[in-house]
Amino acid sequence: MKATIYSCEQAAADGLELVKGGKYSQVLHDVVVAYQAARRSGSANTKSKAEVNLSGSKPWRQKGTGRARAGYKSSPVWVGGGVVFGPKPRDYSKNVTKQERRLAFKKALSVRIVEGGVFVAPSFDVAIPKTKEFLQRIPDDLKTGSLLVLSAGFSDATYLSARNVSEIHLKTVSEVNAEDILRFKKILLLSSGIGELVSRTK
Repeated sequence: MKATIYSCEQAAADGLELVKGGKYSQVLHDVVVAYQAARRSGSANTKSKAEVNLSGSKPWRQKGTGRARAGYKSSPVWVGGGVVFGPKPRDYSKNVTKQERRLAFKKALSVRIVEGGVFVAPSFDVAIPKTKEFLQRIPDDLKTGSLLVLSAGFSDATYLSARNVSEIHLKTVSEVNAEDILRFKKILLLSSGIGELVSRTK
């Protein structure tokens, strides 16, 4: 199967408005950071001196020992004591609006199209789940390096066939986001997904 470069002229003919120059670059950065922050677990946790399971009694008497005064064994200055200002479970997610996500997606897609990294090919589905048959559908010049394949939808057999190919990733147009577009230098857009891709940028 042959693939052709999805040019700016072809994108305009399909109704896709490209963003050129530095416009929306900050929005793209903010949205990608929000996607990455949302994946952080935020589960780091340390115990303060009030939470350490140690005795509350004085380790030795106040006076007469020649040692410094000590009030409790859970003091942060001791090994095994509490942690001062340590991390607690938190939510790292950031709020971005639907309009910002749409602008960021439009910007990322425009960058890839202007660079010549988006290719168009006819839609396909693998009849039986075999990796060899799936690779036969991928253009030869796109088999080297990582590749993102976009379509309106894939059959179960196609998903199963692509599982063993670590450098090729399948995603539907409805679920792909700006971070996915930026992660892959080469994108294979199947013809069935062009219409939905154009609608996502409006």
